[in-house]
Amino acid sequence: MSNAADGRIEGVASARFDDKDQLERPSNAELGWTSDAMAEMLRRLDVRYIALTPGASYRGLHDSLVNYLGNRDPKMMVCLHEEHAVGIAQGYAKVTERPMAVALHSNVGLLHATMAIFNAWCGRAPMLILGATGPGDAEERRPWIDWIHTAKDQGALIRNYTKWDDEPRSAGASVESITRAYQIAATQPYGPTYVCLDVGLQETKLDKAINFPDVERFKPGVPPAPAQDAVEDAARLLVNAKKPLILMGRMSRSMDDWNARIALAEALGAAVMTDTKPGAVFPTEHPLHLIEPRFRPSPAAADITKEADVILSLDWMDLRGWFVQTLGRDTDVKSKVIHCTVDDYLHNGWSMDYFGLPPVDLKILSTPDQLLRPLTEAVRRLRGTSDKAQPKWPVRNVKPLGKPRAEGMMGLRDLALVVREFCDRTGEVTITGFALGWPSDTVNFTHPLDYVGFDGGGGVGSGPSNAIGTALAIKGTGRLPLSIVGDGDFAMGCNAIWTAVHMGIPLLMVIANNRVYYNDVAHQERMAVVRGRPVENKFVGQEMVNPAIDLIAIAKAQGAQGEAGVETSGELAAALVRGEKAVRAGAVYIIEARIDVGAPGERGQGHTSGRKD
Repeated sequence: MSNAADGRIEGVASARFDDKDQLERPSNAELGWTSDAMAEMLRRLDVRYIALTPGASYRGLHDSLVNYLGNRDPKMMVCLHEEHAVGIAQGYAKVTERPMAVALHSNVGLLHATMAIFNAWCGRAPMLILGATGPGDAEERRPWIDWIHTAKDQGALIRNYTKWDDEPRSAGASVESITRAYQIAATQPYGPTYVCLDVGLQETKLDKAINFPDVERFKPGVPPAPAQDAVEDAARLLVNAKKPLILMGRMSRSMDDWNARIALAEALGAAVMTDTKPGAVFPTEHPLHLIEPRFRPSPAAADITKEADVILSLDWMDLRGWFVQTLGRDTDVKSKVIHCTVDDYLHNGWSMDYFGLPPVDLKILSTPDQLLRPLTEAVRRLRGTSDKAQPKWPVRNVKPLGKPRAEGMMGLRDLALVVREFCDRTGEVTITGFALGWPSDTVNFTHPLDYVGFDGGGGVGSGPSNAIGTALAIKGTGRLPLSIVGDGDFAMGCNAIWTAVHMGIPLLMVIANNRVYYNDVAHQERMAVVRGRPVENKFVGQEMVNPAIDLIAIAKAQGAQGEAGVETSGELAAALVRGEKAVRAGAVYIIEARIDVGAPGERGQGHTSGRKD
């Protein structure tokens, strides 16, 4: 169940686990240092985990987490790169909708983490980032190292893609700053916040009692409810529409909210479309879900958009871009448009993640999930019945997908079909992410935790760490975490796997390995065609061969289990069965699935990037 006050998902966010690194608080541990007060505030805020790469700039806080708190609530998750620490927190937030903590060493750790923070910002993921600097007092700095690891305004490095930042100057101010940062991060629209802790301040002995705030009086804000007049106006437009269309975008992971979305669509008989950039928000094979969820619009999506006379956008990402791509760049939007979002509150002049300005007839400043129930009630009241409306569109008939090819090296579609069969048979699989180019007609989402969405900012290398954070959040629920990552994504982020093994976080991962940065091959093909140059050169400067990277050797070196050289659909199906068994027993299991981009039905035919060279 979603709780607007703290964003928890019942049965998921409460999960904890114990292992050999779990300590009990020492019997002689007393609140004596400023860093103890910082750690104590994290515990009072019910922060369960803190992901970090160790650094001297927060050695005081580190000591307090271990020797004052006993490495519990929050429990430390040691990472091999700061990007992974932030990526794990993002994956965790995708499920729980609540902040995890991250600790970043000085300016250098923050610089390492900037890409992952940008992903979290674009993905609207709440997290509490604790940085460190200093000492601010020049007389306290050690020669050389403290000078290069001290910055006058460290928060400036990420201020354009965080919700708030601070650098407190006293123990009391630190406690308040951490409380405020948590509150802001966990208030919708979600996003990362940053608190920079002076190393000298951390290591200062407390000279007076700390007045800790009562966290019950400092909870995150409840999302704004929609204005009643706006609800009534929206209901009238939708009830009177001949072809209403609902675009379901960024929404909660709550099953109650999932059911409320279905109720709204059925009360209207409206068509529904979803996007694979956010997570699962509506059953993909429901009769009103007219086409498969899209990463980019298709001709079928364009036909539906053109036919709709009223469009309800529920925090749809890049609404203007959707109209441009489906209606045409210079075509006016004829339909009436209702747009429900609070995302405007995050928009700034630096990041263009606010997208193009859409034409809107009724703007509702609320979260979509706050709108669902009052809008459904108003629709039923206007219709005079609580019965389902007759569908106002031809309902979707789900076509048979066909079978993966039995012979030869798989294409990406073959891989997707095998994964679909595996998920249907296994049940309760949480897909943490897909490789680029995933065939969207092969997915079947029946629960909000079936799929948790894209990384947000398009930063390659985030897939492994996001998957680990998601796997942590669902650990102990019985759901099986499954990640499908590209070979480039894995190669950049592969040493995140060590943290999953070290922390005992089970995870099944499939690497779709075509041994090329294939997304950019398509761009080079486009350039060659436009400029009349040789298309066959599109692979130059793109391939990861000579030598081919032994990705499974990298994974096994970090303690994971797995298998390499899986080339056929039958081999992959068998490997997934072995992988599931290992993951159910607590392992991290990684499968290298070799992909032929020249396979029938794949774009880029004529090149086998999975060759053995």
